[in-house]
Amino acid sequence: MVSMTTFSRWLRHGCTGSWQRRRRFPAGTLARIEAAIRDCEARHPGEIRFAVEAALPLSAIWHGTPPRARALQVFAEQGVWDTEHNNGVLIYVLLADRDVEIVADRGVGDARVPASEWESCCRLMEAAFREDHFEQGALAGIGAVAAVLAKYPPARPDAGNELPDQPIVL
Repeated sequence: MVSMTTFSRWLRHGCTGSWQRRRRFPAGTLARIEAAIRDCEARHPGEIRFAVEAALPLSAIWHGTPPRARALQVFAEQGVWDTEHNNGVLIYVLLADRDVEIVADRGVGDARVPASEWESCCRLMEAAFREDHFEQGALAGIGAVAAVLAKYPPARPDAGNELPDQPIVL
């Protein structure tokens, strides 16, 4: 038997398509996100990637894949972990679940940064997204992540821009 929560999640993901992603994150917004990442990375030794996904495949919904598990998968698939000093951070937005997840590599995460700091960044973005302010929310979230990285800098110096600044559209 399928629970009502599971059914509503199937419905949300089944009805959320790439057209909704394009409406909320048009080309101009993606370009401004890329510029914000480039500008922020000049102020701290971390590497930020921003990924937005409209919905999960229904097979992932069937298996109960939570947004955090998908964010970890995207972190690995996109090679955000592949920096010299393990200083990559992924901001993952799943539109259908109205969820934001941040995954930080061990050089900028783990015991170095309290989980509450990353959660605050997520909640800031989610609040803006609830008000249909996707560009402002994304830019504010990137700025908040940059502030966390500046507050808790990696132990090693910046190795340069190792990851693309362009947003990932899934």
